[in-house]
Amino acid sequence: MIVASTLWWTTERDRMTETVNTIELATEVTAAWLSNPNTRADPEAVPAFLTAIYASITQLVSGEASEDAVEVTAVDHAPAVTVRKSLASPDRIISMIDGKPYRTLRRHLSTHGLTPDEYRARYKLKPDYPMVAPAYSEARRAMAKKIGLGRKPKTPAETTAASAVPARKPRRAKGAVTPA
Repeated sequence: MIVASTLWWTTERDRMTETVNTIELATEVTAAWLSNPNTRADPEAVPAFLTAIYASITQLVSGEASEDAVEVTAVDHAPAVTVRKSLASPDRIISMIDGKPYRTLRRHLSTHGLTPDEYRARYKLKPDYPMVAPAYSEARRAMAKKIGLGRKPKTPAETTAASAVPARKPRRAKGAVTPA
């Protein structure tokens, strides 16, 4: 009998601790939300927000699905432009997400939570579909060539012409006597 009451007490204590932790977490989330300077909330809306956060956290802790949860289905994303129009200009690539021109798509894709491979898969593009405009790529290539990237180091035969110039004599130390 003592063991059963101890077990009941332990379970009840764990449940109370879990409830207290959930309340603390909901309070901290609400406080963080209110501390954001961009958040404008009426004082009457704070208790409703706290209640909603607490309900969400208890739902997450218990592992139950909400009644109004929407099933995520595979959405067929319609491209904003055709592939041909996307690659029509050598200066810009037009995004198939929003139809706007970009020099490079990498940052644009990351703002939408996509990688280049996911982007290609979403719009059924070939694996060699470019993520950078051709003119921009060519300009970067020319700049790299100009500063010498990708060039092999000079061989000793090429450096002999530079070493043909006689070396300078070292300077005489101050106060040193010159031989007569």
